[in-house]
Amino acid sequence: MGIQGMELCAMAVVVLLFIAVLKQFGILEPMSMEDSSDSELELSTVRHQPEGLDQLQTQTKFTKKELQSLYRGFKNECPTGLVDEDTFKLIYSQFFPQGDATTYAHFLFNAFDADGNGAIHFEDFVVGLSILLRGTVHEKLKWAFNLYDINKDGYITKEEMLAIMKSIYDMMGHHTYPILREDEPLEHVERFFQKMDRNQDGVVTIEEFLETCQKDENIMNSMQLFENVI
Repeated sequence: MGIQGMELCAMAVVVLLFIAVLKQFGILEPMSMEDSSDSELELSTVRHQPEGLDQLQTQTKFTKKELQSLYRGFKNECPTGLVDEDTFKLIYSQFFPQGDATTYAHFLFNAFDADGNGAIHFEDFVVGLSILLRGTVHEKLKWAFNLYDINKDGYITKEEMLAIMKSIYDMMGHHTYPILREDEPLEHVERFFQKMDRNQDGVVTIEEFLETCQKDENIMNSMQLFENVI
């Protein structure tokens, strides 16, 4: 796979890999029609007890039955109700055995770990999934910005973007066709900033990011690809 617009690839690969993780969890299997009380009772059996399904329903765009199905899959793979970073990295490494997904998985883990406590709870999981699959374009782009903004200071720097691009390159770039040059991630960062950094101050703000992405037809189309996955 050639990568020509790696900012678009970066956004798409976030969703594609997340869906791969869902399949690994068995979460995308057909939903069971079991009595919903089973899932309600299960909520009290794990070490980390998530918020009630009614509350999660108000926080996401999933129905109660969908949340019950998602919870079953999550609990089957994570009986404690938590996913730590090492487990997250292990899952992603299975999809890229010939590459190194460690750094990319680290960045992605931090994007899902909303409270920064070093673990992804079921709440983090479904809120992030809801945004990626059913959020508005604005919500999806804000989520992508948060991924790129590594230190969470409200700006994307060239160093942060380069770190993300190198992590994608390490994970899949050496196995693309045509093969990417070693300096391609840096060239991408320069193109990204030429397009995004409107006032040329060396950083990209959320406003600049949203404005530029919303004017890019390819990026807008990519935001609609996964809305009907579940």
